[in-house]
Amino acid sequence: MIRVSGLAHIGVRVSDFENSIEFYLQLGFKMIRDDQEERVVVLKHPSGVEINLLDSVSFDNFGRNVLMDEILRYAGFTHMALQVEDIHQAEAATRSMGIEITEGPVTFGDGSVAIFFRDPDLNVIELSQPMELH
Repeated sequence: MIRVSGLAHIGVRVSDFENSIEFYLQLGFKMIRDDQEERVVVLKHPSGVEINLLDSVSFDNFGRNVLMDEILRYAGFTHMALQVEDIHQAEAATRSMGIEITEGPVTFGDGSVAIFFRDPDLNVIELSQPMELH
């Protein structure tokens, strides 16, 4: 068994660093590294979640997310879920930033409640409040 101690970071391929950086800064992330040689910008949230933005899009798939918006289903990571303490506060904050909520609030079978929205490159982000925080 590999002894995993946590999630190191999430890599997100983006088409425009500036646009994506601005979006994730609105969500509370802070830029901790900007390496133009490696074409990566590292953002970290006070909660400890780290995102590596990778500037390497070569085709925008006509403005569609190939994993979420196509009739054919491809294997791959479909979204990231960020845990929140209060889904109603998170929903209000998201709307106040002008971010369109694409789904939710949705209550799942485990009792968690979530909302979903897209980043500038149509990557899906879920904000999820676990049942025990209701």
